[in-house]
Amino acid sequence: MALNGLLDVELSVPDPSALASFWERNGLIRHSDGVFGTESRPVQIRVVEGDYRHLSELHLSCEAENDLADIARRLDELGVDSRIAGTRLTCVDPVLGHRVVIDVGAPEPLQWGRTRVENAPGVHSRVNERVAFGPHATLPPRRLGHVVLGSPRIAATNAFYLGALGYKVSDQFAGESATFARIESDHHNLLIHRSSVGYLNHYALEMDDIDAVARRGSQIANQKDAVDVTGLGRHYLGSNVFWYLRDPAGNMFELFCDMDQIFDDDAWETDVGRRNWGADGDMPAFSVWGSPEPAVFFKQPDLATIAAAREAAGLP
Repeated sequence: MALNGLLDVELSVPDPSALASFWERNGLIRHSDGVFGTESRPVQIRVVEGDYRHLSELHLSCEAENDLADIARRLDELGVDSRIAGTRLTCVDPVLGHRVVIDVGAPEPLQWGRTRVENAPGVHSRVNERVAFGPHATLPPRRLGHVVLGSPRIAATNAFYLGALGYKVSDQFAGESATFARIESDHHNLLIHRSSVGYLNHYALEMDDIDAVARRGSQIANQKDAVDVTGLGRHYLGSNVFWYLRDPAGNMFELFCDMDQIFDDDAWETDVGRRNWGADGDMPAFSVWGSPEPAVFFKQPDLATIAAAREAAGLP
């Protein structure tokens, strides 16, 4: 595939210092002013000041320079202006209004995380020692894994991301009201869902394993400037373990692990993937086990504020 990586995002929020402090104490490393990441991927989240909370830039990578030309041609056919400077293409999401930047390259390879020694039925691998519940047990996030965007013009948003930029569909349901799409091997690096207003539904950080999700989620849920939304659970689509919380700026974020991986596009498309979930009344559940979908998941409390700010800026 031409696109090959989700590199980082820029989050605009009214109080960037509060969000910066939040992530510094919850496992991300401040590499420069407003830039946070991990040891192996130093730039994952950039925090800047804005009038309201929103995604202001999505930073991706592609395989080669000719991919930029192909993307620029498809954007032009869609009526979207773009600019190529060296090995970088820049354009603006025609519906949601944030910048999209694509660089030739790829994400930095992930460093190996800690592997917990587990006991399975009939296989006792951890003997005469406790599971890793020492001072390093609350592991930091590994990387930014995906973003979820709400759009009031779902067809136009799908045309931009799927048709022009080249995201691949993993699953779709409810008459294309929600599309899980990928540019890496993860089941999804992007989810687009129908909404009354354009907004960032959530961003997601991958953890090492279910223990890392549970321990970090528990730690964050007990902090005064965070809100526990729903978790722990396991999704049906994507199969990932999840815990959703809300950061001090009001952005929902997900801690996740163990997502489905897609290495053979044809095998997934013919044997596993579905583009018509809901056509036969077979809508997949939010979770296979654990916490159900809360009402605020898609009806977030500040949507009216976001809608007013976007209207003032001339955005849908």
